[in-house]
Amino acid sequence: MSLEFVDTNVLIYANDGGAGAKHRRAVELLTRLFEDANGALSIQVLSEFYAAATRKLLMSSQEAEEIIRDLGGWIIQRPDHAAILRAAALHRRHKISWWDALILDSAVELGCNVLWTEDLSDGQRFGPVRVRNPFH
Repeated sequence: MSLEFVDTNVLIYANDGGAGAKHRRAVELLTRLFEDANGALSIQVLSEFYAAATRKLLMSSQEAEEIIRDLGGWIIQRPDHAAILRAAALHRRHKISWWDALILDSAVELGCNVLWTEDLSDGQRFGPVRVRNPFH
């Protein structure tokens, strides 16, 4: 099975009915990943989603928690001390943001071949992981 890692922005757009085409595309992507059972994310993504959903989307704590509960069947990377050190190296080597380096490390560690995000350049490769912008 080939895992596909989803960044926080995809989850936010999927739950923002006012986001137009981005909302539709995010829902389509997440639906496919649920059906194919090859979605992956990290504790960081779930944490960022909760914070943004309750602050920016004005979801109740219970609504955000239910969405996180639904994602519990996905493969979830739980970064440890070594992950922080690897992310620091990725941050320096690729000159990407610290938060993107943590996301990238999680995708690499899970063996994902795709990282769905709008925060990095579409088509960019980081070893075996290719960045895809779901909104292009």
